[in-house]
Order: sequence, then C-alpha cells, then structure tokens
Amino acid sequence: DEFISSPPRKTVRFGGTLTEILLKYEKGDTTDFELLKHQLSDPDIKDAQIINWLHEFRASVAYLTKELEQLVNILLKLPWLRRSREVVEEYLGFLGNLVSAQTVHLRPCLRMIVSQFVPPRITIREDDVDISDSDDDDENISENFDTCHRALQTVARYVPSTPQFLMPILVESFPFINKSERTLECYVHNLLRVTVYLPTLRLQILELIIEKLLKLDVSTPQQDIEDAEETANNCASEEKSTEEGLFDMEEDEDRKGNKVVSPSIERMAHPLAERLDILMTILFSYIKDVCHVDGKLNISNTKDLYRDLVSVFDKLILPTHASCHVQYFMFYICSFKLGLAEAFLDHLWKKLQDPNNPSVIRQTAGSYIGSFLARAKFIPIVTVKACLDLLVNWLHKYIDNQDTGANAYCDVALHGPFYSTCQAVFYTLIFRHKQLLDGNLRKGLSYLQSLNFERIVMCQLNPLKICIPSVVNLFAAITRKYQLVFCYTIIERNNRQFIPVVRSGTGGDLVQTCTNPLDSFFPFDPYILKRSKKTIDPMYQFWEELSAEDLENLKKPIKKGTSEDEDDDFLKGETPQNDGVVEIAPNSYESNTRSPVSSIGSPADCYVPYPL
Repeated sequence: DEFISSPPRKTVRFGGTLTEILLKYEKGDTTDFELLKHQLSDPDIKDAQIINWLHEFRASVAYLTKELEQLVNILLKLPWLRRSREVVEEYLGFLGNLVSAQTVHLRPCLRMIVSQFVPPRITIREDDVDISDSDDDDENISENFDTCHRALQTVARYVPSTPQFLMPILVESFPFINKSERTLECYVHNLLRVTVYLPTLRLQILELIIEKLLKLDVSTPQQDIEDAEETANNCASEEKSTEEGLFDMEEDEDRKGNKVVSPSIERMAHPLAERLDILMTILFSYIKDVCHVDGKLNISNTKDLYRDLVSVFDKLILPTHASCHVQYFMFYICSFKLGLAEAFLDHLWKKLQDPNNPSVIRQTAGSYIGSFLARAKFIPIVTVKACLDLLVNWLHKYIDNQDTGANAYCDVALHGPFYSTCQAVFYTLIFRHKQLLDGNLRKGLSYLQSLNFERIVMCQLNPLKICIPSVVNLFAAITRKYQLVFCYTIIERNNRQFIPVVRSGTGGDLVQTCTNPLDSFFPFDPYILKRSKKTIDPMYQFWEELSAEDLENLKKPIKKGTSEDEDDDFLKGETPQNDGVVEIAPNSYESNTRSPVSSIGSPADCYVPYPL
C-alpha cells in the first residue's frame, strides 16, 4: 500500500501525459499515440519506465475503451513477470483497475495470464536457422507461476463472472499432447491449482485433464509400451556389454562400491507413455493433497472430490473401451476409505442392473466390478462376499426369466450384461477363492456351494462359451478341485461347435478364431507406468504365478470331509517354489496373444488340461 500511494520516479520519456496523448488520439492526432506504442513495445524498456506508464494507465483506465484494444494488447504483452517486485505489484494493480472499469478487456487479460501457465520457449538461432527450441529452465519459474495465480485471483475478485469466461480459454490453451513433457506437466499442475481458489471450476477442469489423459492412454496401447521398454532394455544391455570391456578390473571394483542409479531407469521408453506417467503422477498427488489435511484424511473434502471424479468417470471413462491407466484415479481415491470403495461398487452395480442403460455400458460396468474386486487389496473379503451374493442372485433371476423363453440361447447381442456379470464372478473367484476358503474350509466350501455355480454354467445361455478362455479354464480347474461344478464336458462341447472365421485380405485368406466375443477387458490389469505405479503397487493384488505342483493339485479333487488343518499349499494360499513355474492367469484379450517378459502380475493365457 505504501508503494502504491508513493509518487512514481521520474524517467526520460517523450510526449505529454497519458491523458493528453489519448485525447489527441480521439481528435485524430496519432503522432504521440504511435510514439507511446513504440515506447511500450521496446524490448529494452526499463523497470522504472514500466512503473511510470502503469501508474498513469491505472489513473486513466476510463479512457481504455474497446477502441483502444490495440494499445491494451501491447500493455498485456509487457514482460512484467520477470521484472522487479515493484513492477509485478504495479502490474497486478493495473490489471485489477482495468477489468473492473472495462470488462470488455476481461478475455484478453485472462488469455495473457493463462499463456504464462507453461514455461517460455527459448529459441537459439545460428545463421538465421533455429537450431534449438526448448523449455526455459528458469529457476524462478515456480515463483512466476505463483504470481500468475495471484493475478488470476485479483481478476476474479473484481469480476465475479470470471470462471465462466476462463474455462473456454483453459480448454483452447491446453498444449497439444506432442508438446514437451515439461510443458504439459506445468500446464496440468497450474490447472489443478486453479481449482483450489475457483472451486466452481473443479469438475470442468478435472473433465478437461482426464479427457486429455484418455487420449494419451488410448494412443499408447499396453503392448506398444512393453515393446518400447523391451527394445530400450536390449539396447541398454548391448551398450553395457560394450562398455564393460573398456574398464580395467580396478575401475570395475571402484564402480561396484558406488552404485549410481541412472535417471533413465525412471523414464518410460515410449514418449507418449512418459508424458502420461508424469501427468498421472500429478493427478495422484492432487487427489492425495485435496483429501488429506495436515496428514489426516478429511472426510468432507474426500467425499466432494469423490463425487466429482465419479461424475468424470461416468462421462468419459465408462464409455471408453480398453483404456489402460487413466481409470486408476478411481482405484486410488477408493483406497482412502472402505466406504468409498463400497460406494463405487454400488454405483457400478446400479449401472449394471439398470436395463435403461445401453448394453455396452452395462457390460463395461460388469468388467469394472470384477476387476476391482479381484485387484483391490483394500477390499476385505466380507465386501467381496456381499458383492458376489448380489451378482450371483442377479444371474439366477436372469436365468429364471430367460432360460425357458424364446431367447433362451447363446447370443452376446441379447445377453451381453449377463455374460459380463458371469465373467466378473468367475474372475473374482479366481483371484479371491483362497481368501474365501481361508480359516474355515468347511464354512468356505458351504458358502461357495450356496452360490450354485452349476446352474449358471449349465443354463441354456452357456456363459462358458462366451467368456474369455483364460478365465473359463482357470475357473473350471478351481471349481473342479473344490467339487463345485464340473465344467469340462461343456467346454469340450463348446470347442467342437467352435467355427473359425475365414477372412480374405490382400495377404490371402486368414483363419481367425474369435476368443473374445464379448470384446471385454479387465480395466485394472497391471499398471506399468514406472513413476506413478509406485502409488498403485502397495494396494494392488498381483497375480501369484502357479507352479507345476499347483497345477497338478488343480486336477485332483479334494476329499470329502477334508480337515482345514491338513497341509495343502494351494488351500493355504502358498505358492511352492518350483523350477517348473507355469504362467497361468486371466488377462485382457490383447495380452493373451503374447506373453511379454514385463507383464508381471497378469501372466498370459495358459491351457489347463481337462481330465479324460
């Protein structure tokens, strides 16, 4: 306040006072006006000159009407951010005066502020050729962003309607996904900061960010990411083996004592995956910071953010097929409190059972339920059982209504939600059967028998024919072991009826067998982005590889009256160490076609031989 009320320092300048120059311009005398524009556009303009001009402009904002838009644009291009504190404070005062007196300039002011949400670009020229175009590593960049947010808050304080004008500008200013990681990181970080002081924009900003993340996610299939990582690892191994011959023994010994972790270990080899990883890390950090105050979970903040994220999930994630990583924001926030996880499951359940929803949405909701129950460590077994009860009861009612009517035959188009729910139940059982039987085997078996899987498997709708083979094979092996249902007769019959599809193409005829007629996927398949996976891994249930011994056990039915105290590695949830480890787990269809080395946690499909 003391600074603002003090008179400006005198500096060398030309022409009369600002008011005189503007009045002359109105009468048609543009000489001094052009001189003024030239002085303001001077790249070498001094701090004292800027302060002097701004002080006069603040007193003359009434003259800065729509007709002087060109002059206002020059003022908005002034390099004020990287100037002294006095210039910054004077400029913020000028912005407040300008938007409160002339709201016609609100949009240009907002555009100017938002344009500062990314680091400036430095272009190095050599012989009239641009040889470098990179982000400015300005050490004051964080301070500059703070100032930008002060400017935005100043404008919003003077013009209450700022949020509705700001949002379209935030959308159009979002950097293209091929821009540098640093540019995207800064812009998303600053967008999320805006939600703190303009909470009415939070839902729209989250929608905008998650929409952009989704585009990145679907542009980078998991297989492409794994291929890029494998190639990078192979190249690194070759370089390492070449380098090893260049050092003598003594140097090698020195290096062993001081292991240096290369920063490239943290980087993703795929460029779009690297951008997605950075942005997902920021989103997870934001969710954590909003929900926790002084290190403790704030229930009110968490519920409010959960509602916004569920809204974004319904609008963007649920209709998007086979995204790999972005949906994990729901997984993460649900881990904070069991009530949130149960609310999310209830939300998905309502989507699944509502016949007014499109079939594809109901099927996707089923996939989310199965994947969430299977993979979320923070969901206790009592909640899993409650969900299984709901799903299985719904399946039995569906069979009651459909199994004897005109539509009582195997058809994905007619019964998509039914098959998706069957797959969710089978998938959940595969991952959770050990916990369901843990502690009291007899009680656990009694519970599983009460679900009456036999009726579901044997019904006319034939779910074993439609579900993904890896899920069917492992479900059949587990249910046979516990004598819940014998699926192999039906699987054998389905295989005999399976007709390959012949497609003609430029390379000749191609025989294809459709192993995923549901076109289903498991949304919480293993998360493979290196930085952000550190947030997810502690709460994530990885698939435990089955050894050859376990596979052999799957073929042996348990004896009637088995005691829960008997030594059975499989029943007690232990995986014996065995050299002959066979990877066998349900996984999304794309991952079934190959078994990449890096797909730890959700191994590829494997065939469990059925007994003859």
